[in-house]
Amino acid sequence: MTKKIFQKIQSDDNIQEVIQSAFDIKLNISGGWGYTQDDALIIHDTNSVALAQLEHTLASMRAHLEMSMTLPKQERYGAINLNEIKRETLKTKTKTYAIITYQISAMLEEVYAAFIEEYKQNQDSMDFDLNDHFKRRKEHTLLREVPFWFDVTDITS
Repeated sequence: MTKKIFQKIQSDDNIQEVIQSAFDIKLNISGGWGYTQDDALIIHDTNSVALAQLEHTLASMRAHLEMSMTLPKQERYGAINLNEIKRETLKTKTKTYAIITYQISAMLEEVYAAFIEEYKQNQDSMDFDLNDHFKRRKEHTLLREVPFWFDVTDITS
């Protein structure tokens, strides 16, 4: 497992417009990128999607922006997967927040592509050590735990 620090998304642009431009999806959201309470992503409407699913999708979008889309090609990560590991609710006098911690796993795109090619070329070979292959993949996988702040006041009140 490797360690890497990713830059927070720095954008004064409307988050709804950034997501629509990058992912071709229009969501009823505003606010920030969810790094802190003051920067919480505000969900105004779930568009008939389960809240947890929408939160996961938004966190995944942020991870893809941070870990791939905004980086030079040789530094981009692929196989980005998020798993919710902790959920908290914070209620203030006027707001309700969901603070979700996700474990994100990913691998450098070039390394991941090499592992996929190795697997494709050798999967039918009796000499291919599948256990070693997946052990090496695990060793090259980056794991991060990141919190994401959502303001869910509009949909929980």
